[in-house]
Amino acid sequence: MATKSAPLTRRQHEILAFYRDYATERGYSPTLEEVAQHFGVNKVTIFGHVAELERKGALQRTAKHVSRGLVVVDRPAEDEVPAGSVPILGRIAAGVPIETVEHPEPLAWDDIVPSDRDVYALRVRGHSMIDDGIHDGDIVLVERRSNAVDGDLVVAVLPEEEATLKRLYREKSGWRLQPSNLALKPMYAASVEVRGIVIGVVRRY
Repeated sequence: MATKSAPLTRRQHEILAFYRDYATERGYSPTLEEVAQHFGVNKVTIFGHVAELERKGALQRTAKHVSRGLVVVDRPAEDEVPAGSVPILGRIAAGVPIETVEHPEPLAWDDIVPSDRDVYALRVRGHSMIDDGIHDGDIVLVERRSNAVDGDLVVAVLPEEEATLKRLYREKSGWRLQPSNLALKPMYAASVEVRGIVIGVVRRY
């Protein structure tokens, strides 16, 4: 019985794409031998993948015991990743290992940057925030607003029109701009203009 809602693995997506492209170009489906030759694996391996694709409803056999009798079935919309999105394939443990999961769901840009918020991006220069996991060359996503509370990571403009990325704290005599790097000392200012609050970081490797 086909289970069309079951997600496909990366290799199954590749095999399905090969079936689709092959049939589009030639007008008929490839044999298992041709699929195995294309991927450089044995026929038994491909047979297992094809059986799973049939079970999941992605491939359908038009006739039994016919070498070219498999056709691609359109997958349901929930299996598709919308334009402007990337697939989330599950969870990954940073501590105790967890069971490997590959259940795609789309991650849209609006999930990262809500459309109802005024957000801009800045590229980081320097190493003052490395203990917060923000490194030279990273990109920070900043919500444009002027109000902040103690401990917020802000884009601050000092009276000398110098802009800096620091954690903001109120002091008796003004403001403390705290770096996240033990090798650096905090900055102090009588007045600070907050240009935004950091809401995300994009790592550049």
